[in-house]
Amino acid sequence: MKKDLSMEARLLIAFLLMGVVLMVSQYFIKPVPAPTKPADAKSAPSTAGSTSQAEPSSAPIPSPKSSQAATSAQQEAVQSYAEQTYPVDTDHFHVVFSNRGATVRSWILKDYKDHNGKPLELVYQRGMGKVSPPFALTFKGTTPSTDPNTALFKEEGSDGGNTLTFEFSDGRSVTKKTFHFEPKSYLVQVTTEVTQNGVALPHSMTWRGGFGDAAAVGARGGTAATVQHAIYYDLPNTKLQVKTAKDAKNGPVSASGQFSFVGIEDSYFAAAFLPANKSSVEQTTFADTVPDNAGADEQRVGVGVGGEGVNTVSLFVGPKDTDLLRAVDPKLEQVVDWGWFWFLAQPLFKALNWVTDNVAHNYGWSIVLVTVIINLVLFPLRLTSMKSSRKMQTLQPQINAINERYKGLPLKDPKQNDKNAEIMDLYKKNDVNPVGGCLPMMLQLPFLWAFYKVLSVSIEMRGAHWLWVTDLSQPETLAIHMLPVLLIVTQFLTQKMTPSPGMDPSQQKIMLFMPLMFGYMFYFASAGLVLYWLTGNVVAVAQQWALNRISPPPAAVKVIPNNKKGRS
Repeated sequence: MKKDLSMEARLLIAFLLMGVVLMVSQYFIKPVPAPTKPADAKSAPSTAGSTSQAEPSSAPIPSPKSSQAATSAQQEAVQSYAEQTYPVDTDHFHVVFSNRGATVRSWILKDYKDHNGKPLELVYQRGMGKVSPPFALTFKGTTPSTDPNTALFKEEGSDGGNTLTFEFSDGRSVTKKTFHFEPKSYLVQVTTEVTQNGVALPHSMTWRGGFGDAAAVGARGGTAATVQHAIYYDLPNTKLQVKTAKDAKNGPVSASGQFSFVGIEDSYFAAAFLPANKSSVEQTTFADTVPDNAGADEQRVGVGVGGEGVNTVSLFVGPKDTDLLRAVDPKLEQVVDWGWFWFLAQPLFKALNWVTDNVAHNYGWSIVLVTVIINLVLFPLRLTSMKSSRKMQTLQPQINAINERYKGLPLKDPKQNDKNAEIMDLYKKNDVNPVGGCLPMMLQLPFLWAFYKVLSVSIEMRGAHWLWVTDLSQPETLAIHMLPVLLIVTQFLTQKMTPSPGMDPSQQKIMLFMPLMFGYMFYFASAGLVLYWLTGNVVAVAQQWALNRISPPPAAVKVIPNNKKGRS
């Protein structure tokens, strides 16, 4: 009788048999594939070292839309849950950002004051709520699933507070904005980026609702809306393009091309976006209806710049100082518009600066001194004009005799030509230029326009004071403008002291109203412009008085009565 196997032997035989069965079954029984589980958004990624290759499957290939949905599902939402503001202080700026839209709510220039003596605010506060704040985004075509201009961004500051980075994502669309403020500079580096489902969305950043000094009326007596423009410099055509709110009255107007800069300006300040080596940039001009300082609606210009999914620009925000602008970009100096008589305005501006720095130390007295110098340079022409007027005085009796012979003729009578021919022949024989007396005034007009442009566009003149005048670039603030009143008095004296031969009594009476017309014309002009014309009048009075003392009027030529009638 065989001995029974022990329990250990039985277990060993069982394990061996089980191993044999498992090994043999792999060759005869095909295993059932395990079901595929859906991807988990939070599952760990597969290891980079895996090189296994799956067998071809009969399962349907996912469509692109389902792939994009899977990709967007992997993007975590990034947002804030409360609106907050983020102030930034530099040597020149105090800027306040809001995480709602990652936009600017205030941009103050520390070095400049408004007309109330407060630091100058460049963002038009009355327009807030009527239009989107600066650095809101606009889109053409596809728009994000969530409007980034109303979203609450998450902010991550760095670089000691000089850099702000805002980001928002709803799981599908992602918007990022970065602002880097350069120390001791008017430059800011700005980058905006918008994607949806991993695809870049073209967009533009905007500054709308107006820009600059909200209380500015300009030397031309207009409103802030009339001195604000959207601008861009067209490189291929080497020309600065200037747009107003009227250009976009029927809706936003866009232009694309190779632009050196795109911006918005008023008379003395500018915000210029300088694209980083872009072959094509899109510029948009907006017209936004916002309340003016009195509460009435008016249209103010706005600007947009960008056009790509990622926009990177250098932003200049500051005064239109020619030296400062030239240092940033030589083309940027074009924003200072010297006008038609730039060849007079630019040297005049340099002369005023030199006299102020080295002699007068005040722009008001510099205007006085430069005006005196201009009149002294033109004195030989004025002297020639005075001599011509004196000669005409001596001929006045003969001119009166000619007028008497043709007295009563209708203006259209052919004999009027005979009368004019006799008078011109008399002038020619005595070497008299009948329009010589107008020459000095005609020469003053280009200088008047040049002074007007210098006062209108040079930042140095803004806020420059003189005696009781608080700002030479603006009209006087007194209840009665004293400079125009003095101008009327000096204009009247100049007119009375200057001989006006050949003018009949009725014309002389009409000319008495000329000083009043000049006073009205200059009453609402900038104080510096009135000071220029007033100084010119004072110099003219002094020169005429000296000439009258040195050379009294010559005796009139007696006229022999002529019985010849001028008409039948």
